[in-house]
Amino acid sequence: MEKLKMHSPNFVDENIDKLAQLFPNCVTESKNDEGALKKSIDFDLLKQELSNSIVDGPQERYHLNWPGKREALLTANAPIAKTLRPCREESVDFDTTENLFIEGDNLDALKLLQETYLGKVKMIYIDPPYNTGKDFIYADNFAEPTEEYLLDSGQKDEEGNRLVANTDSNGRFHSDWLSMMYSRLKLARNLLKDDGVIFISIDDHEQPSARKVCDEIFGGQNFIANVIWQRAFSPKNDAKHLSENHDYLLIYAKNSELFDAGRLPRTKEANARYKNFDNDQRGVWISDNLTVKTYSDKYDYPITTPSGREVYPVAGRCWSMPKEKIQHLIKDNRIWFGADGSNVPRLKRFLSEVQNGMVATTLWMHKDVGHNQEGRQEVKALFDGKGYFDGPKPVRLLHRVLQIVNPKPNDIILDFFAGSGTTAHAVMQLNAEDNGKRKFIMVQLPETCDKKTEAFKTGGYETIAEISKERIRRAGNKIKEDNANDVTDLDIGFRVLKIDTTNMSDVYYTPDAINQDDLFASTENIKEGRSAEDLLFQVLLDWGVDLTLPISKEIITTKDSNGLDNEFEVFFVDSNSLAACFEKNGKITEDFCKELAKRQPLRVVFRDSGFASDGVKINVEQIFKLISPHTDVKTI
Repeated sequence: MEKLKMHSPNFVDENIDKLAQLFPNCVTESKNDEGALKKSIDFDLLKQELSNSIVDGPQERYHLNWPGKREALLTANAPIAKTLRPCREESVDFDTTENLFIEGDNLDALKLLQETYLGKVKMIYIDPPYNTGKDFIYADNFAEPTEEYLLDSGQKDEEGNRLVANTDSNGRFHSDWLSMMYSRLKLARNLLKDDGVIFISIDDHEQPSARKVCDEIFGGQNFIANVIWQRAFSPKNDAKHLSENHDYLLIYAKNSELFDAGRLPRTKEANARYKNFDNDQRGVWISDNLTVKTYSDKYDYPITTPSGREVYPVAGRCWSMPKEKIQHLIKDNRIWFGADGSNVPRLKRFLSEVQNGMVATTLWMHKDVGHNQEGRQEVKALFDGKGYFDGPKPVRLLHRVLQIVNPKPNDIILDFFAGSGTTAHAVMQLNAEDNGKRKFIMVQLPETCDKKTEAFKTGGYETIAEISKERIRRAGNKIKEDNANDVTDLDIGFRVLKIDTTNMSDVYYTPDAINQDDLFASTENIKEGRSAEDLLFQVLLDWGVDLTLPISKEIITTKDSNGLDNEFEVFFVDSNSLAACFEKNGKITEDFCKELAKRQPLRVVFRDSGFASDGVKINVEQIFKLISPHTDVKTI
């Protein structure tokens, strides 16, 4: 039941609605005196609509703008004081896998990955909120000062929600969505290799906006295609106007000149079009047009058919090659003039000479790449017939995406709206098919499952991230089982890393804020409850070391002045790429550092409070300069 308004009519809003019916292009979004966004009229455009001559106004230029764009740019560039904490108990094959599952806000994840994966990702696929008026989007706090942003845990808003509904009635309906996407895409582009590519699943609601944002971030010249995917195969009879049965996949390259699209396997239907009308010994062939639209006098000449008829290109067109080359092709029986030798010439293309594979088209039918119901059934099959996830993409769709990208056996695939984990499933499946070693990085917010859903009531899954991880576990086991005779070292594992506040205490970032009375309580710069492995992963992030490298832990033993054993726990990453010792309370001695230096690691890091004295800390640098001069020594 609706409530009474209990106030007089708002004629401004009513007038804006009336103008919107006449001039929808003049309706925009602006801020009121309190900084809140509202619908308003672009009076410069309205004046022009009502004028017979050009109206003076602001300088025109082609660009995309919306309220909050500058804040979105600011938040994309602002640093964060967060880290990735390893979670062994939720991982699969933690010590050996080269795949990652990052749980947390994808904006934070993209920032944390900048050092380590800058320019290393071959493909990004994302399936972001479509902004239909029912979707939830990330509640980014663009107005937060940098100082607060550095120390903010940032996982939830004041009401405990990280996601907010973006309804049609919201004055920032488009602006909030654009701001969310802009900052994330800007960071994502940095991670792509020079020949890398991004695929974005989207529907009609924000497809135009998504394309404009991508044109700005990736450059319009790097637009590859706008694929139409037939996601549904039957009409919805309750549709208001037309039944929508398609979505889009926007494709942008980091550099379109370097991106080499893969070809699809040839189909029986495609091969069936090839015939051999003249019993050519080179086999079946198909004829192709010999004319082009790009007219040139040089290529406009007559061709004499075997029957003696002279043939010219149709008006406005010309032949596609010079006369000498066509004469050569005629002698080689590569030009078809029809059965009676008097038709317009066409080029014979032999199946035996066609490149392996077919060029993909921009129309993907559900019979070739699956549909939304297929995606749902795939998840149900993995979860014993339970429908724990709504709207998952089918594996065949992601398989087609991977075919287009044609990733090398060791390339990295990123999905920072992981959802049900279809991308990881498709990567593992492709690796099983061709013995590849492609790696995936999935990012998913621990979005709370509705307690009314089957996932929560029956499955006991509290978050979408939990469903995603379990789907990858089950899919990996199924793929390994199905390919047991063909693949022996398939990587179906993943390291779970959870975004959290930094391991460092506040004094580490804001020492000026500590007064004299707090000094004795602030001698330790590491937060309580953080493990040595937590510290190790923050060091890997800070140093830009691959987060999937193998990690081993050793105990190095030395003798103290009394002849007793001193044991030191040391992490070794990828053998000698990095050595880390986080012993505390003045335990680290010169003798231990000499033993560690003999291993000659490329990098070594210690806990600042771990040295026995300031003298030992100073001497450690000299020890490494003498024994292992190439080692980069640092402390936290």
